[in-house]
Amino acid sequence: MRDAILLLGFVTLQRLFELLLSRRNEARLKRRGAVEAGAKHYPFMVLLHVVWLGALWLLAWDKEPNMLLVAAFLALQPLRYWVIATLGDRWTTRVFVIPGASLVRAGPYRFFSHPNYLIVILEIALLPLAFGLIWLAVAFSLLNAALLAWRVRIERRALLEAAAAAPSALANTGQGG
Repeated sequence: MRDAILLLGFVTLQRLFELLLSRRNEARLKRRGAVEAGAKHYPFMVLLHVVWLGALWLLAWDKEPNMLLVAAFLALQPLRYWVIATLGDRWTTRVFVIPGASLVRAGPYRFFSHPNYLIVILEIALLPLAFGLIWLAVAFSLLNAALLAWRVRIERRALLEAAAAAPSALANTGQGG
């Protein structure tokens, strides 16, 4: 039980910190002329993550987690922060395009176009699985897949529009996947 509360507390604080960081970065991006794309999808993304974490608190707080799966989950965290560090003040939980800025091709973006999304996909599955909540992992993985498909379409459309406006200047969009 203690391990579950510590782990869920860590994830909750991490997500709250990331929301604060995102808000700060959004303000900076807007000052640089960034434009948000696809804002209609964002409340659904927030809802998915809030309900996922809430379900874990409700269903897993008193369970002993599988430490191998916890280790796998924790191993993803340096990768998450590599993404955030690479994007710097471009990292947000929303989708933004900065006129005249180049697409990020450093850090994990050398290997994947959406490294953050890969990390989130794994996290959404691993954490419930660590508590034996297979159905929760499957349900939220499917919901997340649908939302990410929507979000990637939004990002691609925003990048294409930015490319049409300034062919040599594309910006990273949001979390950068």
